[in-house]
Amino acid sequence: MNDYNILDEVFEKFVTNTQIFNDREVLRHDYIPDKLPHREEQIKSLGETVAPILKGARCSNVFIYGKTGTGKTAVTKYVLNHLEIKAKGFGAPVKVCYVNCRLTGTEYRVFSRLCHSLGMSVPFTGLSIGEVFDRFKKGLDSLKVVFIIVLDEVDALIKSHGDSVLYELTRINEILSSSKVSLVGISNDLRLKEFLDPRVLSSLGEEEIVFRPYDAGELRNILFDRAKLAFRDGVLSNGALSLCGALAAAEHGDARRALDLLRVAGEVGERKNARVIVERHVREAEKRIEHNRIVEALTNLTLHSKLVILSLFHLSGANVRRAITGEIFDVYSELCEKSGVSPLTQRRVSTLVNELDAIGLLNAQVISMGRYGRTKKIRLEIGRTLIREVFAGDDRLGRMVKCQLKCISQHAHCGHRK
Repeated sequence: MNDYNILDEVFEKFVTNTQIFNDREVLRHDYIPDKLPHREEQIKSLGETVAPILKGARCSNVFIYGKTGTGKTAVTKYVLNHLEIKAKGFGAPVKVCYVNCRLTGTEYRVFSRLCHSLGMSVPFTGLSIGEVFDRFKKGLDSLKVVFIIVLDEVDALIKSHGDSVLYELTRINEILSSSKVSLVGISNDLRLKEFLDPRVLSSLGEEEIVFRPYDAGELRNILFDRAKLAFRDGVLSNGALSLCGALAAAEHGDARRALDLLRVAGEVGERKNARVIVERHVREAEKRIEHNRIVEALTNLTLHSKLVILSLFHLSGANVRRAITGEIFDVYSELCEKSGVSPLTQRRVSTLVNELDAIGLLNAQVISMGRYGRTKKIRLEIGRTLIREVFAGDDRLGRMVKCQLKCISQHAHCGHRK
């Protein structure tokens, strides 16, 4: 059988197999349901914050904090969608622009995205950030609107490029004469303020809404509502539904993970011609998602976080199973030198280690050294082969994966390690 015949068979099987899903799209992250269970308090709080816009007034800036999958983006879009509908009824000139800062990546692209949302043409590259910002201000002021800017995953932008975007946007109302700007910042990092310049903090004047993680019962309710729309009657077992909720609750109450588990479990069962989705399909889905999650996490890291991972990659290659921060910093500094990047301070690198520990790529364990005090021992939580595969696509990082650093061999042959 040639490749085309194999594909024909796969596609025919998929098209004719209609016994699992009614609509798998309702299990996607970007689907906004008519009801958001267990987020009534946050919906009300954000609604009260943005309500002044219905009378043409600028609302307070608001920052929304919480771990991944706690409903921050869904609630924000839900509230602002309703606000735009209400604003039309009241004749209030309101415009909303949503920017995912992790995907947008740079300050230039943030301002370019804002310009495009106002119908202004800005080249993908080639202008200075100041020029793009000036065009944005002029274009916005000519529209005479209240402009709500949603900066989702704003912590990713600030950690990699600083807080100049926030600084400019929090001061912009001092310059505008006919339009007004309000900011909604969404952050996965509760410590975001630690990365902000005091001038930015003083001009933000923001309100804060914190999203706590869902518990297993709440996740099961969310999954139950979505499953009724996603699956055909009788296809999903109670055991599979409960297991998805329990596994996601153990991962900090992540609703995105729960929905991914449910959707992929359905797809696993679909490919195996199963009539009912059961626990074993969820377990297989968990293995697939975990691999994809690590690949995505590695790919989306900032350059300095990738260099920290590579430092541990090289140390583990020299049979150093657990390193201390100072050792990692030595290797990291050499990697920076080789790549022509200015190194961060050792304290900042220690913060990056903690962040990588929090997302499960590293394991940082505090160990007692008796009368010598306590120290932190750090090791990789992911396979070297996976790191090699992910970084191979980047010319600079790919070369660093292959090279053997001189400082590692020096460390390996001295009494530096315990």
